[in-house]
Amino acid sequence: MEIKDIIKKVKQIEIRTKKKTESTLMGQYHSAFKGQGMTFSEVRRYQFGDDIRRIDWNKTARFREPFVKLMEEERELTLMLLVDISASMDYGTKNQLKREYVAEICASLGFSATGNNDKVGLILFADKVYKVIPPQKGKKHILAVLSTILSADYIPAESNIDEALQLMMSVFKRKSMVFLFSDFEDEYDLKILRVASKKHQLLGMRIFDDKDNEIPDIGYALFRDAETGKQVWANTSSARWRYHFAENQKQKIRKVTEDFENSSATFMNVNTADDYSKHLYQYFRKR
Repeated sequence: MEIKDIIKKVKQIEIRTKKKTESTLMGQYHSAFKGQGMTFSEVRRYQFGDDIRRIDWNKTARFREPFVKLMEEERELTLMLLVDISASMDYGTKNQLKREYVAEICASLGFSATGNNDKVGLILFADKVYKVIPPQKGKKHILAVLSTILSADYIPAESNIDEALQLMMSVFKRKSMVFLFSDFEDEYDLKILRVASKKHQLLGMRIFDDKDNEIPDIGYALFRDAETGKQVWANTSSARWRYHFAENQKQKIRKVTEDFENSSATFMNVNTADDYSKHLYQYFRKR
């Protein structure tokens, strides 16, 4: 994609997502993520009605009168976008490619975060991590993030979700809201997933096209794996073959969903033909 095409696409996404962000998502985002809890502010003498759980026992013992810790809410949140750029994400049979759909979701999340004065960061990964944009604030930063997603070279290799999560955990120590975008076609380490979901608020979003789940009857066809390059002939006219393909995909997604739920993380299965704002709205409401 040429630079002028990327700029045009970014502007189109900005215009398209603005209404959804302002009318649907921003309020729910703000309500769901007011902050990351409480942080210490100062110490003062105990006053009648203060919560005794806030008593600073060390200072109380030193001065022989009760002191309490004052706390304040941490307002600033960090939003991390982990985007799979393996070649299978550069695919789509309907309105748009999976990569473009992901960019639009990231735009809505990014502009919602900007409206809440939060930081947004980006990690692009395939078989390894290819790009890291540290979290920053502001509209210009969000547009740069979108441009990076759209202009990325999509890699003919299997996705390594583990490496993306491990890098995020090693670099970004503070608890963050993490959105992991992939088609989840490749294996991952359940232990790493569990550790990541303990340290951060993790949401996995499987972005899929209809043809990822079910193959239509088109006779004998040559299929090529976009990530490995492996090719195979199949008789799609066989009802049994189509059934087994669809069932294998269902079982795979059931397992991923269970892994996320058992790891205290959230998982969404989102079709590129869906209105993603409805999925995000429901997620924010439940938080």
